[in-house]
Amino acid sequence: MSVQFAVTAAETPAANGHGEAHSTATFKALMLGSIGVVYGDIGTSPLYALREAVVAASEGSAAATSQAVLGVLSLILWALIVVVTLKYVVILLRADNNGEGGTLALMALAQRAVGKGGATIVLLGIISGALFYGDAVLTPALSVLSAIEGMKLITVSFEHYVVPLTLVILVALFAVQSHGTARVAAFFGPIMCVWFAVIAIAAVPQIARHPEVLQAFNPLHAVSFMLHHGLIGFVTLGAVFLAVTGAEALYADLGHFGKRPIQTAWLFIVLPSLAVNYLGQGALLIADPKAIENPFFLMFPDWALIPMVALATVATVIASQAVITGAYSLTRQAIQLGLMPRFEIRHTSEAHSGQIYIPRINLLLFLAVILLVVLFRSSSALASAYGISVTGTMVVTAMMGFVVIWRVWKWSPIAAAALIAPFLFLDITFLAANLLKVFEGGWVPLALGGVVMLLMYTWRRGSRLLFEKSRKLEFPLADLVAMLEKRPPQRVPGTAVFLTSDPDCAPTALMHSLKHYKVLHEKNVILTIETAPTPRINDAERVRMEQLSETFSRVTLKFGFMESPNVPKTLAIARKLGWQFDIMSTSFFLSRRALKPAAHSGMPRWQDLLFIRLSRSANDATDYFQIPTGRVVEVGTQVTI
Repeated sequence: MSVQFAVTAAETPAANGHGEAHSTATFKALMLGSIGVVYGDIGTSPLYALREAVVAASEGSAAATSQAVLGVLSLILWALIVVVTLKYVVILLRADNNGEGGTLALMALAQRAVGKGGATIVLLGIISGALFYGDAVLTPALSVLSAIEGMKLITVSFEHYVVPLTLVILVALFAVQSHGTARVAAFFGPIMCVWFAVIAIAAVPQIARHPEVLQAFNPLHAVSFMLHHGLIGFVTLGAVFLAVTGAEALYADLGHFGKRPIQTAWLFIVLPSLAVNYLGQGALLIADPKAIENPFFLMFPDWALIPMVALATVATVIASQAVITGAYSLTRQAIQLGLMPRFEIRHTSEAHSGQIYIPRINLLLFLAVILLVVLFRSSSALASAYGISVTGTMVVTAMMGFVVIWRVWKWSPIAAAALIAPFLFLDITFLAANLLKVFEGGWVPLALGGVVMLLMYTWRRGSRLLFEKSRKLEFPLADLVAMLEKRPPQRVPGTAVFLTSDPDCAPTALMHSLKHYKVLHEKNVILTIETAPTPRINDAERVRMEQLSETFSRVTLKFGFMESPNVPKTLAIARKLGWQFDIMSTSFFLSRRALKPAAHSGMPRWQDLLFIRLSRSANDATDYFQIPTGRVVEVGTQVTI
């Protein structure tokens, strides 16, 4: 059964940003949690961002001039201020979909506002979702490699162990995913707080020795650098963007922590720590241009190198964990929005529905990450591949943000464009700069994103064609019920629940049951699962019942796109509406369709075959909807597409 994406007018009450409704103690806990989860990626960028940017600005020379360092520093600082602080912290955190953030949540919000003309919005959502998977693969590989590379500064003999040790850490990281992140997450916040404190404190002596580095706050240094360096300046911009990767996490994790905790953590802890650390690295490079080898670790005295490599490794694992968890959440949203086939979703926490584990996604991410580490073997090589997926996502987010500001916030199109245009221009500039690195490794996220986009588009298009074709062949439910009530077949005790994606047509399983068994249960329920364009649904709006006749009723269960559908648990709510639901006297009838390619289809033959392959790989509907397997009867049908 394919789940229909039904856009309805019903909305849950908007969340109030979490922080506003919580006590001070809870607010502090949310802020601490956001530091551990939201800022892991952007918080570990100092390990490689300034180094790569200054190397690019120095045109490959062994040393960097003071003016080049100040120019790069100014670009990084203002990128943090404009892109992260203004675009995400100030503006986009307000564009929540009933308290939830992220590109697919924004897509659903924009699509609901546009209505029938939302095909372009869906395409933008597919692009941003596909590019996120590129980020989810590159972040663990790049960040863990960059942390372990600090070992080379302790002794050169460690150089041969960097890649093997990175692989060991990544294997362990992906191996523990099935146990859930609840226990580990409790330590994320405090560890990242220590990380931000240490990287800021270590930079202070360097700034004190060379206070002229503070001139980087003057944006004229950034403008002058870009004007005088031409193509080199443009290439450098691609490396500068490494400092703001992870900004999307602020928006994606909005629903977990709320607006105010995320904003407060950024403005008072994360941004100051990052700015001070980048200034410290810049001061070190002004004093010793040869420190470009690894300015982050060279700020620390020799005795502190081993503890810092250990702390950096833990911090990068936390950053990787946040991205992996984000990939699980994005996949669940994509499944609910009809962009992917059903995958097995395991809940790793009884208290928090957002803590999930998807074995198939975990395996695919693991294989891709390991392959990248083996192929590129250094963080500098991987840095060339990084950035394209994130900048692409940011461009798409800005475009959908314009639609939301215009249609949802009710701004005039001119005012909305005036607000978003500067950020969109910056994002497109960063994207263009990163596209220069396509042949150096940038093809990796583009290829990965292209494959995911093709899969998402094929699944959505194929599901739509299959739905339309099935509807033409199906019998109107109202006519069938009238016929059965007029001339009823043999009755058997119990309740039969027939799952269907189209509540107006007789389910295939019901038609085949009548054809082969020639009997009908005493009570029959036509059950439809709807996915709303909102993240969650109130229990009061969860179940909709309609009595069609004495023996037939139609039930619609509605779930938000961030919820995992649990049919038996939800049907228990129907007891309050008068249905005496007893799982032990109820049989669930599902139609299992065997798809065959048709001679003439709405898609090319290769895409038909791809859709059929995806359909066969989909997780069983019984497991996905959490129906007890002992209560399920599957009826097989053959359908051409």
